[in-house]
Amino acid sequence: MAVLKINNLQAKVAEDGGEQILEGVDLEVASNEIHALMGPNGSGKSTLAKVIAGHPSYEVTGGSVTLELDGDEFDEDITDDLKEWDLLDLEPNERAALGIFLGFQYPAEIEGVTMVNFLRTALNAKLEEREELFEDEDEAEEEAEEATNEDAAGYDTSPMEGDVEEGEIGVAEFQEILQEKMELLDMDEKFASRYLNAGFSGGEKKQNEVLQAAILEPEFAVLDEIDSGLDIDRLQDVSKGINALRDDQNAGILQITHYQRVLDYVEPDHVHVMIDGKVAKSGGPELAEELEDKGYDWVREEVYEAA
Repeated sequence: MAVLKINNLQAKVAEDGGEQILEGVDLEVASNEIHALMGPNGSGKSTLAKVIAGHPSYEVTGGSVTLELDGDEFDEDITDDLKEWDLLDLEPNERAALGIFLGFQYPAEIEGVTMVNFLRTALNAKLEEREELFEDEDEAEEEAEEATNEDAAGYDTSPMEGDVEEGEIGVAEFQEILQEKMELLDMDEKFASRYLNAGFSGGEKKQNEVLQAAILEPEFAVLDEIDSGLDIDRLQDVSKGINALRDDQNAGILQITHYQRVLDYVEPDHVHVMIDGKVAKSGGPELAEELEDKGYDWVREEVYEAA
């Protein structure tokens, strides 16, 4: 079982005089758990998601984000000294390689790049980065030297060109993986041949985010308002995918949402309320129902009365 531990996390906008947003967040998510994170606009929910993933627009001013592994998460054996990682010391691609996935609220559209090519490239990049993180230090130094020499020599061809079988996962193998995941999520296979999110409806974009997570098989998926703007049919499709991440892939889910309705289909193990940059209250699924009925003001009042 992997555990994502957030302790007294503080962060601000990364510019001179940038606003302090996170004021000391404490949160712990384990594999095979779904945590719903709710709260009013401006409370810091999306900022927390981006800080976990390593977004450069935010500067961490205190606290820690730690990923603890038990060694069973990956195919290869890992030594005890590689089972605990300070994510704040790692680049976003390194965090992704260790199993951190961020599902965006507003996914980007990329014309000219098919979904199938994007997803295979992303999967191979993750596997390559993970191998580098876990490899022997001497081997890492040798590969770094080789890469430097290759860079100095330049490219014989455009770096955008390459063998279709380049990478650990070739095209044929990836097609099998993609078909399996799309069947799991009940997605139309025609999605794969379309350009990434180009011309997609809001619901299709969110469903594609869940497909990306299914392909990359993260230890933890942070889903930032993935339910926003969905009609009831697409909400059910996306929810099915989220449940599959937990039930079939054993991922831990941090589900950021404003609304209780998604939790009718994705039942959380824990519900947390963020107020003014902190987790102000935690509880079970019943807390989300109470928030739906009463709003957030009572939580704020409760917090400040106790202070």
